Amino acid sequence: MTAEQGLQNGSNWKLTLAYDGTDYYGWQVQPDRATIQGTLAEAIGQVTGERVLPQGSGRTDAGVHARGQVASFVLSAPIPAENFLRALNRRLPEAIRVLQAEPAADEFHARHSARAKTYEYRIYRGEICPPWTARLAWALPRPLDLGRMREAAKLVIGTHDFTSFAASDADLHPVKRKPCLPGTPDLPERRGPEDRRDEAREGNVRTIFESGWTEDGDLLTYRVRGNGFLHHMVRNVVGTFVDLGRGQMETEDIGRILQARSRGEAGATAPARGLFLVSVEY
Repeated sequence: MTAEQGLQNGSNWKLTLAYDGTDYYGWQVQPDRATIQGTLAEAIGQVTGERVLPQGSGRTDAGVHARGQVASFVLSAPIPAENFLRALNRRLPEAIRVLQAEPAADEFHARHSARAKTYEYRIYRGEICPPWTARLAWALPRPLDLGRMREAAKLVIGTHDFTSFAASDADLHPVKRKPCLPGTPDLPERRGPEDRRDEAREGNVRTIFESGWTEDGDLLTYRVRGNGFLHHMVRNVVGTFVDLGRGQMETEDIGRILQARSRGEAGATAPARGLFLVSVEY
């Protein structure tokens, strides 16, 4: 079915979103908590009068941001894409923006159709973190050996079992952490049965195509692109690289950690506030 036919008959929709996740309990809808999915579903209902639950390309955790999250859902009634885009942004809070709204092919699914994703993680190394950066980066005014971190980043490129960098049963044993900012929760999002079925089927093997650090003044950015990511995988990788940059482990330990397939061998989980879902490829 073409996009034009879908528009006439009611269609499958694809939205591209950007959001500041600081004040949200992640993507997945939760009772009595503000989430990206729940807020988006409410706005769609206000615009169209239809009850839908948009499916995201991935369920970002509490406090995680997006520059290019993708969501899909089916609407019965036709609506011009430009009108839909404007109407949604009028009803959504300023922290959530729809960048693009377009009809998609019937078989398109934001998560199942994804072929690759890119994430970025930001670390601010200055002594005083500016207020406009504090919500969007990990303030870490400590010496880091960036050369060693860059060498370590190369070692995760390729196909590996990333069990050591996956969350350890966050549903049963949620990790309690100090909030990123006063009054801001930094809790892991609970994974639903569908997530666990998908991960059990796929295992913990993923392929990383790109992994590296860039430096711009006091801002360090880790960029990673792969065919998929486990729960907390990017944050656990970054936490391990930071431990290495502090001299708490050696570069060659990365291979040992991968081989161990044990979460206890890797570093701590980096705070949610520095992580961005940058883009999704189909």
